[in-house]
Amino acid sequence: MRLIALLALLFSTISFAEVRPLKFGVGLFQPDKEKNDLTYKAFSEYLSRELKRHIEMKTVDTWEGLAKSLANGETDIALLGPWGYVLANNESGAQVIATILYDGKPEYFALMITHPDSKIEKPADLKGKTFAFGDKGSTSGYLIPFYYFQKNFGIKEPEEFFGKVLYTKHQAIETQVTKKELDGGADYNRNRDTMIEQGLIKAADSKIIWKSEALPNDAFAVSAELYKDKKLVSSLQKALTKVSEELKKNPELFPKHYNGFVIKENSYYKIIRDAGLATGKLSPKK
Repeated sequence: MRLIALLALLFSTISFAEVRPLKFGVGLFQPDKEKNDLTYKAFSEYLSRELKRHIEMKTVDTWEGLAKSLANGETDIALLGPWGYVLANNESGAQVIATILYDGKPEYFALMITHPDSKIEKPADLKGKTFAFGDKGSTSGYLIPFYYFQKNFGIKEPEEFFGKVLYTKHQAIETQVTKKELDGGADYNRNRDTMIEQGLIKAADSKIIWKSEALPNDAFAVSAELYKDKKLVSSLQKALTKVSEELKKNPELFPKHYNGFVIKENSYYKIIRDAGLATGKLSPKK
């Protein structure tokens, strides 16, 4: 019996080694790549154990870059923002297989913020002011607020409305607004709440002047090629839906407030696709 067990283990190890590693791309959810890599290392190792397959994880520091990476085959699976997912889906047929849960919900909100002394009370008051967006692959930091300004003020590009436009990271936007280095900026509720919770900014040093309708949370997506492997996709989905239970044993698997995944399909991201098409930032599929 012991010999049989040893042989089974040997063949399992050989099989594990021979299968090509899955390349896992993760968006820059943390302030820097080093912290991001450390934060999602445990999750990557969990997926590797569940799938019995090596996984090579790397942080891609822009949402646009991660979308391209998933589209061109540099990554097989990815945890990325909604707009990044829609771009990858449109360009290469990448498919969402699950949506992350934050405080038990698969949705979040884009925000516009300013500092309390700015005398800015609504988005219209930002005309001619300095404003910061996130990178152009960001949902809440770029696509959704840009869509708002385009729809309500008839602009083709942000520079037509603001005095000065910057594109930077979400954490930098919050910090610069509280320091009064910017009149306003785009962000999302999860980032703002976390920065306040961690003491990085004070709630009283900035204020929200606009909040979007509910948006779908970050997507766990696979490349079009990998999506053809229904067995692997099923195994991935099974592993993702078990994350909630795994977190009870291993709270370090995810950052605070993130508590699992729910199975979702491409149609769940329609609101993002519609905004992309309306702004002309997304070309219709031929």
